[in-house]
Amino acid sequence: MTAHRFLIVRLGSLGDVVHGIPAAAALRAHFPDARIDWLVDPRYVEVLDLLRGLDGRIPLDTRRPARTLATIRDLRQVRYSAAIDLQGLIKSAVLARAVGADRTIGFPRGHLRERAAGTFYTHTPDPGTAMHVVRKNLALLSPLGLRQPAVSFPLDIPRTRAVDDVEARTGARGYVLLNPGAAWPNKRWPPERFGALAAALRDGRGINSVVLWGPGEEPLAGLVAASSRGAAAAAPPTRITDVFAIARGARLMISGDTGPLHIAAAVGTPVVALFGPTWPERNGPWEPADEVLSRAEECSCHYRRECRLRQPCIKGITVHDVVVAAEKRLG
Repeated sequence: MTAHRFLIVRLGSLGDVVHGIPAAAALRAHFPDARIDWLVDPRYVEVLDLLRGLDGRIPLDTRRPARTLATIRDLRQVRYSAAIDLQGLIKSAVLARAVGADRTIGFPRGHLRERAAGTFYTHTPDPGTAMHVVRKNLALLSPLGLRQPAVSFPLDIPRTRAVDDVEARTGARGYVLLNPGAAWPNKRWPPERFGALAAALRDGRGINSVVLWGPGEEPLAGLVAASSRGAAAAAPPTRITDVFAIARGARLMISGDTGPLHIAAAVGTPVVALFGPTWPERNGPWEPADEVLSRAEECSCHYRRECRLRQPCIKGITVHDVVVAAEKRLG
């Protein structure tokens, strides 16, 4: 009997790729002899390099049409049993259908960001009452015989030099990891509040903080450190693997709805999550003990990059609110 061959399509973003990992893990657990490949934006191949049980990590930059067509031609030769689109965009649906799999699986129209994507699927299982994107992704596997698979993140995370650097700076008490950045300005809690938070945690718990920063965010990390009364310092430059390793070593992660928050949740780090224009029920941490502070109920610009009002709703979360949540989660 021919072994099953599966292709996962989830190009980006960082947090969404992390949220797709349990689907790949569930496929591997259910089909131990299957071939499982993943089509992903080249920026996130490094995430998939940490994932056990994946056979192929296929980088695809859709801004390069000639290379995209060549990749599709190669993938058609594999003759996949199923292509599973976890992204729900027209672009990802076209790619999933174009590889010529026996089945092209995606979300029903009511769960799609771009409803026209549903035209390209042969199977659209209803995720039912599932709210969180991780659970929705797992529900897509039901046409393959998987029913309510467990959520797992089988990751092999190496210790990196960045972790050595952070631990040398913070000492035996460990560190709180702060992440003030986000691709959407609407998701960012003010850096001065992160600084005040770091000072409060140092004064109350004796724990210093480390401030993550990504491309273009070093000045933001500097603002947090400058307003922390010496309680926080910027992290060293990091690659994605470093973020996984630093997050795993932290006593607590405090962040808005962005990739590093989801990395911390995936590696089991306690989390305090700050939500403004997005719904934590869909994107937030899934560990019941984690703390979520959300202003989504009162937000008037859900899922917009920029706030339409004078003050983004996430600014309604006070430093005191976050200190209380952090103390509870650390406790």
